[in-house]
Amino acid sequence: MNPKKLNNLTKNIFLGILILIMIFSFTSCAVRSTFLTSSVVPAAEGKVKIKRDKNQNYVIQIYVSNLAEVERLQTSKHNYVVWMETDQGKTENLGQLKSSKGFLSKKLEASLETRSSYNPAKIYITAEDNTDAEYPGAVILSTGNF
Repeated sequence: MNPKKLNNLTKNIFLGILILIMIFSFTSCAVRSTFLTSSVVPAAEGKVKIKRDKNQNYVIQIYVSNLAEVERLQTSKHNYVVWMETDQGKTENLGQLKSSKGFLSKKLEASLETRSSYNPAKIYITAEDNTDAEYPGAVILSTGNF
């Protein structure tokens, strides 16, 4: 084979690989964070994934495991509620943390997926009597700032 053709073939392969890497890096841009260890429920672990959708909203996915049933907390409540602090300092109720089988399954796993037009700076979970609480109560789990 001609060395010039081989050199062009190598350049084309390298360029193709570079383009694929760029495409994958742009499509998988997401912020991932874990919840900090809780003094209220030390066994609880959780992850947060935030990405932009095609409408430029923020898709927020939360998964928590080993979270004690809300009724068993020292100050018994009825629901776990997820909150977001925006990059503008606003606090927003994102909704109730729910499990796939009733409220918190035997595996004590729960999740929430929601969207917001605001850029999240921090996510945290509180125990509340009502899911439509306007202000957060005592924080059970929290991420650091993104």
